[in-house]
Amino acid sequence: MTEKSFFRRSAIGIVFFWITLFVLIPNLLVIICSFLERDPAHFIRFVFSTESYRNLFAAVFFRIFLNSFKNAFIATLVCLLLSYPFAILLCRVRPSLRRYLLVLIIIPFWTSSLIRTYALVILLKGNGILNSLLMGAGLIREPLQILYSDFAVFCGLVYTLLPFMILPLYGNIEKLDIRMVEAAFDLGASRMQTFFRIILPLTMPGIIAGSILVFLPALGLFYIPDILGGAKSMLIGNFIRDQFLTARDWPFGAAASVILTAVMGFMLLAYYYSLKRFNAKLME
Repeated sequence: MTEKSFFRRSAIGIVFFWITLFVLIPNLLVIICSFLERDPAHFIRFVFSTESYRNLFAAVFFRIFLNSFKNAFIATLVCLLLSYPFAILLCRVRPSLRRYLLVLIIIPFWTSSLIRTYALVILLKGNGILNSLLMGAGLIREPLQILYSDFAVFCGLVYTLLPFMILPLYGNIEKLDIRMVEAAFDLGASRMQTFFRIILPLTMPGIIAGSILVFLPALGLFYIPDILGGAKSMLIGNFIRDQFLTARDWPFGAAASVILTAVMGFMLLAYYYSLKRFNAKLME
């Protein structure tokens, strides 16, 4: 066995061991727990039951799930609308300025997102910076109730997840063949036609990748609705957290986690097939 082959097998073995120990086994335990009965004394009773999955079809949980999807979808759409023109601008500026802009995008990752969420409280609270600026400019006479609202939750989600949309879009737009755009203009296409028929389809993999990177975490980020939405915002992440830590109904929380994981897996599978189909069309 050569040294290169030994190193490759060792690296693959370590990664496989890590994924098995910290990803596969915990997920299997969650799946097993979802099919057990609740025990108030010991959290779970080793008796097979599908009651937790039947309870998921209750109207209360359905509303929470629907509200979570609505918030995640709106946050993803806002991130896309903000990120797409910025990513195009990022590709068109001179390289020296581009490096600084990329650093500004990456800087938020240097700080805990929990700390940055608490910083938004200072910005959005009744006597915070935003209300002070609006009152100082004479636009409002009394502070707006921004904190502990759905709008505050949207602000927190967009602020936290915006870089996850910008970076895939930038990577995809940067690889765009400008000759195709120039050919469209030479053939008499307008700016709108060029965008919707050339640029948008060619950057669709970046749009889908960025949307998944924003949408999936937006479903499970429970601390943002807790801090910025208060008791008014109950999303799927908060619901699962409460089942494990407050209600102590581990099977029910595990069942909700399994459903959420299945939804995320389905979306990743859809992304894989859409990307495969897109590459097949390019090869035609």
